[in-house]
Amino acid sequence: METDDGCRGVQGATLHAVSSAVLAVTRHLSVHEVLQVIVRAAAQLLDARYAALGVPDDEGSFAEFVVAGVSDEEWERIGPLPRQHGMLAAMLKSDTPKRLGDIRREPEFEGWPVAHPVLKDFLGVPIRDGEDVLGIVFLANKQTPGGFTQDDEDLLTLFAAHAAIAMTNARLYEHNRELTVVAERNRLARELHDAVAQKLFSLRLTARTASALAERDPARTVRELEQVERLAAEALAELRAVIFELRPTDLADGLVASLRKHVDVLDRAHEATVRIAADEAVVLPEEHEAVAFRITQEALYNALRHARAGNVEVRLGTEDGRAVLEVADDGTGFDASDTEPQGGLGLASMRDRADSIGGELTIDAAPGKGTTVRLEVAL
Repeated sequence: METDDGCRGVQGATLHAVSSAVLAVTRHLSVHEVLQVIVRAAAQLLDARYAALGVPDDEGSFAEFVVAGVSDEEWERIGPLPRQHGMLAAMLKSDTPKRLGDIRREPEFEGWPVAHPVLKDFLGVPIRDGEDVLGIVFLANKQTPGGFTQDDEDLLTLFAAHAAIAMTNARLYEHNRELTVVAERNRLARELHDAVAQKLFSLRLTARTASALAERDPARTVRELEQVERLAAEALAELRAVIFELRPTDLADGLVASLRKHVDVLDRAHEATVRIAADEAVVLPEEHEAVAFRITQEALYNALRHARAGNVEVRLGTEDGRAVLEVADDGTGFDASDTEPQGGLGLASMRDRADSIGGELTIDAAPGKGTTVRLEVAL
């Protein structure tokens, strides 16, 4: 007979396992990452050979279906995402946990692909947000003898409640990120209108002037055409810069790799030399990396567009336990005491971004002596 101390020990170990699984899920922000971690955590928590999580769509299939315990080669042989039929459809309709000793004996067991792994004992639990079913987590083939128990069902139900919170948070995070992207694009659209449109208008007027003077003043016509060429080059540079900023930012490979790609493209797109010196070991939280990248992007844009720099260098390293990111150029510079120089350099925006992650942004600049933008943030 098990003692009270023994029961408390088992309960403590169970709660620790659930806590560890929940923490593993909540550390991730993207919906797809959360789904993958939920599946792996559920399989580990209940010692299941196979695990899956299906997120239903409105068309009789699954918007996403992630698995654990199945190799990429096996999954490719299984075929396309499962439709909502058989046991999957029964789970969605009943909206309650399902625990079976042998799924193959159930009337709903049908439509399984030939290449699908052999399943026996089965446990399925809905992941709910109020009345809404966000998904269903399925486990099969418990690796310890005896199949899934009532305790297993209770444990997975508890874990599913926490998984629902993580999925909801991830969706909100992605939605907020989409709103941020929209705001950035609106800002760039305004810049496109203010800068490029103005130059194109001037170019058109200058071309008309050159056409009117062509016969009676050839010398001035040549000067006007040179002005047309200069304005066209500036407009092209503006378009390149704005279009490049509209490219989606992908930080999946980390901050350093993304900065290298960004610098490489800018170096090829502009006459200026753009270089980077970065410590590969510098790794920041995802939100901090996104902010650091945006600040770098803004500083590079200023150096190439406003300062007309011939050389720009991005530097990333560490000092006294803090990550230090610098963008230095040899351009025209400006009076650093001016909080927002004429023409707008987005300095307020960069400072706001730095403040949002507890970082410190400093600007070292002087007329004719270039500019260095420096971001420091805790590792």
